[in-house]
Amino acid sequence: MKSEAGLIYKELGAGYLSRRRNEGGRQLAAKAEACIFLERIFKMKRKNIIWVFGDQHRAQALSCNGDPNVSTPELDRLAVEGQNFPNAVCGMPLCCPFRGSLLSGKYPHHSVPGHEYQMPPKDPTIATVFNANGYDTAYFGKWHLDGFHERDGRAAYHIVPPERRGAFKEWVGFENNNSQWDSWVHGGEGENAFHYRLPGYETDCLTDLLIDYIDGKESDEKPFFAVLSVQPPHNPYIAPAEFMDRFNPQQLEMRPNVPNVDRIMKKARRELAGAYAQIENLDWNVGRIRATLADAGLEDDTHIVFFSDHGDMHGSQGQFLKMSPYEESIRVPFIMGGGIPMSYGDEKGNDSNAVMNHVDIAPTTLGLCGIDAPDWMEGFDYSGERLKSRPKKEVPDSTYIQSVIPTKHGNSVDQPWRGVVTVDGWKYVCFENQQWLLFNLNEDPYEQANLAFNVMFKGKREELNERLQQWIDKTGDKFSLPKFD
Repeated sequence: MKSEAGLIYKELGAGYLSRRRNEGGRQLAAKAEACIFLERIFKMKRKNIIWVFGDQHRAQALSCNGDPNVSTPELDRLAVEGQNFPNAVCGMPLCCPFRGSLLSGKYPHHSVPGHEYQMPPKDPTIATVFNANGYDTAYFGKWHLDGFHERDGRAAYHIVPPERRGAFKEWVGFENNNSQWDSWVHGGEGENAFHYRLPGYETDCLTDLLIDYIDGKESDEKPFFAVLSVQPPHNPYIAPAEFMDRFNPQQLEMRPNVPNVDRIMKKARRELAGAYAQIENLDWNVGRIRATLADAGLEDDTHIVFFSDHGDMHGSQGQFLKMSPYEESIRVPFIMGGGIPMSYGDEKGNDSNAVMNHVDIAPTTLGLCGIDAPDWMEGFDYSGERLKSRPKKEVPDSTYIQSVIPTKHGNSVDQPWRGVVTVDGWKYVCFENQQWLLFNLNEDPYEQANLAFNVMFKGKREELNERLQQWIDKTGDKFSLPKFD
């Protein structure tokens, strides 16, 4: 079944034009009038929206963002047809805090401040807002918001109670699972509750669940908001054989900030090869989703937003995994595509240089569907960067990054920190009462020249320290910054 707008075009638009064929000089004016009429119809149609996101997928690891090692044609196409945000960040590069902010639109210190902390069950989420606006809502995949401590057992076997599933009408997921070939999902409640092992590779099987959901929406007039949350490219870095076969660790081009230390280089190459295989598998599954939408006649009516919860150091700066304020950890892919029939005038092309943050995703998503964010969401709505029909706001000059409660895992940073990243390419990060990092990313994208203690940049350091204090005050955070004479 084709989309409602497509049927209207066939039944009304084409017929309208045919009635004008013999009107001579008025034919061109009639075409223009009909196009305007049809454009209004398209804009009146309430859009569906899908989130697709992985875990530990750094922004640099897309071919459209310049990575020479990986090929991501489906995501590249989504970026070309839509809008790419290559400067997007995860304001706290850790799974649970990101997810709490993603769903609530609140900063981690107001929602989920650390690893294995529970999202406040009574807090509303983005699903609450979509439900109130007549949408169906569905979530498939990794949750990691119920506060389960894995010292008490395997999180894949933990059942998240229905009242703590973020208000999604349909929910098939798991708390956490670091075993992509042994993934378990659960959902339902009471007599309809279920818990079973996925029959194959996690990303493929979760995509199957989303595809089945989309197929069920083909003849449904109700719009939907659906989420696909997969664990890859999180460690362990393994993918189906046909994707693993594409990468030889010794042939990878490493980032210049990976130290030429034998133990670091060997680990980074081995893990990167698997991570790239996982990313190419995820890209392939994005193609499956888009093909399903096209077959169902929903492609023009469905926005797709692709991102990640945080990055992965993969040996850069001698570190691995996350929780660092370095580029490889905080930068995430963020692409908004789909949802706009080509040449209907509502899209804006080109990349955006905005430093979109994790708290901005929920209000931006609502904005793409023509819904204004509620007051309790703290993020900025960037939908005006994508759609001409949305209010064009002056974008923030910077964004706030933080580590509220660190994990203290090996090879990372074990102290809380706060920082600011600016649109014009500066990054400044502090420990409590102590400056730490200052980088001019325009001239030093690999962060090899720390300017925090260079007297030549004293003025810039003080300027950014003041801007960081403004962010702390604005967000109601508590953190003591260094004082300068």
